[in-house]
This record gives sequence, C-alpha cells and structure tokens, in this order.
Amino acid sequence: MRKNLASRVMTLTPSSTLAITAKAKEMKESGIDIIGLGAGEPDYNTPDHILQAAIESMKEGKTKYTPAGGLIELKDAVIEKLKKDQGLTYARNEVMIGIGAKHVLYTLFQVIIEPGDEVIIPSPYWVSYPEQVKLAGGVPVHIEGSAEAQFKVTAEQIRNAITDKTKAVIINSPGNPTGMIYAKEELTSIAEVCREEDIWIISDEIYEKLVYGEQTHTSIAQLSDDAKNRTFIINGVSKSHSMTGWRIGYIAGDGEVVKAMTNLASHSTSNPTTTSQYAAIEAYNGPQDAVEAMKKDFEERLNRVYPQLAAIPGFNVIKPQGAFYLLPEVSEALEKTGFDNVDDFATALLTEANVAVIPGSGFGSPNTIRLSYATSIDLIEEAIRRIRAFVEANWKA
Repeated sequence: MRKNLASRVMTLTPSSTLAITAKAKEMKESGIDIIGLGAGEPDYNTPDHILQAAIESMKEGKTKYTPAGGLIELKDAVIEKLKKDQGLTYARNEVMIGIGAKHVLYTLFQVIIEPGDEVIIPSPYWVSYPEQVKLAGGVPVHIEGSAEAQFKVTAEQIRNAITDKTKAVIINSPGNPTGMIYAKEELTSIAEVCREEDIWIISDEIYEKLVYGEQTHTSIAQLSDDAKNRTFIINGVSKSHSMTGWRIGYIAGDGEVVKAMTNLASHSTSNPTTTSQYAAIEAYNGPQDAVEAMKKDFEERLNRVYPQLAAIPGFNVIKPQGAFYLLPEVSEALEKTGFDNVDDFATALLTEANVAVIPGSGFGSPNTIRLSYATSIDLIEEAIRRIRAFVEANWKA
C-alpha cells in the first residue's frame, strides 16, 4: 500500500502550544505536581445562561443540519454585535459562521490564496498563521515587531515587505502571544498603506473583549469605507465567553469571498455544530455580565503577577494591554543559566521546576516564553516562585 503523505503537510510545524500542554497533562496524570501556564483558554466555565440555551435547543429538537454558513439567527446576532460594538453594518451574505476562528481563517486562506501568493505576518504571531498560509500554497512573509516597539509593526515595515505577490497582511489586536493593542493612529497608517498597495487586511479580533486599563479596542475596518471593504474581521465566542470547546467563530467581509468560503465549507464541514450555534446566539444576545466579570478578574490577576514576573533575574517584561498572556524576553536569563535556546529552557522549567510555559520560538520570537494567566492567582504566583527559584539556582555570575 502506498503511504506517501501529501507534500502540503510535510512542511507543517506541530503546534508548540498543544505539544507542551499535552506533555504537561501527561506528567500531571502520572502524579507530578505540574502548574500549566500554557493553554490559551479562560479557566471559567461557559456562563450558565449559555449552557441553558444549548440544553433547551436540544430538548426542542434543534439537532439537525443547518445552512453551511451558519444559522440565520446567529448571523443576525453577529451583525448586531458588530453594529453595536464597532458601528459597522454588514449584510447576511457578508457573514459566515465557522467551526471556531481557526477554521474560519483556514477557509479564508484556502479561498483567497493562489500558489506563491505572499501573506505578511507580523511576529510574534499566533502559531497557526504561517502554517495555514502554507497549507493554501502561500508564502508567509514575517516582519518583526520588536520588544522596543511593544511587539508591534509599523505601516512602513508593512510597505517595505509588500511585493507584487503580496495578497494580504494579518493584524492581530489584542495580540497572541503579546497582549499588545494597535492604537487607532497606528491602524490608520496601516490601512492607508493597504489602500495604496491594494491588498487585503485580515483582522483577528478574537481577544477584543479582553482589554485593560485605559486601553480601547479599535477594529481597522472602522476607519474608512475602503478599510472596511478590504478587511476580513475574524472573531468568535471562544475567548470572550469562555467557549473554546464549543468551536464557533465567524468572518465578516467581502460577500463574494464569504460566498466562496461557504461553498467550500459545504463540501468539508457541512455546518458548524448546531447546538453550539444556539449557544452562541445566547452568548451574543443574552446578558454580558459574565464577560465583564471575567475581564475584571483577568485584569486584577495581571496587575498582581506582572511585577512578580518582572522581578525575576534576566526577565524583561512589557506589561500587556489585553488578552491573558505575558511574554517575557529572557535572553539574559538564557545566557546566565547556560541554555542555548528557549525550547531547552522551557523543557527544563517543565521537567525540573514543574511549570509548563510555551517557548516563543513557536511564535517567531526565539528569545521569549509565553505564560498564560488564565488560571487561579494562587497557581500563577506559585508558578512564578518556581520559575524564579529555578533561574536563581542555575544563575552563573
């Protein structure tokens, strides 16, 4: 039997997030006291009113196929959410519901990317961006958002990276793994470059509701008619409503592209899970108290643990503005503790300090590690104590 794998999957890099989380789980199940700061999901259960809506939908027999692009009622809920939160108006044919934001992004790339097309991806980046571009036959083009620039890129950097093969640029704000937010002025400059060079904008806004302090979230699609017409907004209920396992995301953008995505979904996934869609309708249309409470709790955790992490020798930490991650730059700690790279450092933290973090190499940021504070404050503080003890014990003057 011929078992050669397709070339399109041979270059894929396994998700570092899922890999280290799986290893930590394995160690924990064997009885080791592991504190996991790797997974990118809230530690809250889905709010009760959303659970109840899902249960009621099943009891009412709403368990059959839905349209491939999602229930009309859910599209309408998304349209109303975008109008209320961003002041943006979309028609039903400009919205598609998918199996999580990741699936929506995958489908978008499959629809707009021809072999050899380039997609500009600022780094640090979410691990799946470049892999999904490659799966579509595209070429990821990375530009660095340095720590000095708060891990953000400029419009000029984007302009300099554009070639005649450039199809799109990805903007993720608030960002994973950085937690940083692009200001309105920064987005305005980026939108102007994209207008002048006539490229798509893919705006990943999955952490939109988790913004702290005086910061505000601006969608680049809000800035002008042109920006809206060339932007695909990607979002969903996973982070905002603690519904990661329900797998519901959406895209809002150009109707022709959305139609093509829906056609592709009809031949691949049939439709997003019906029960999850009814839960998401309640998430958007129901009370938002739980969303605000979770945001407040995350901000309190951040304010408490940020100075503790920043106090670890060799750790340079920029305070994030959103999401629920900390991304310390640890090059000095690596040098002083004798590690050649963050992958070995993260492995040692797991096996010797019993703390699971994600090496920044998977995010295109080879001198950083990502820690999630989407867990109890006691566990986060204990994890930081363990990391500090490990660094100090291995520190070579």
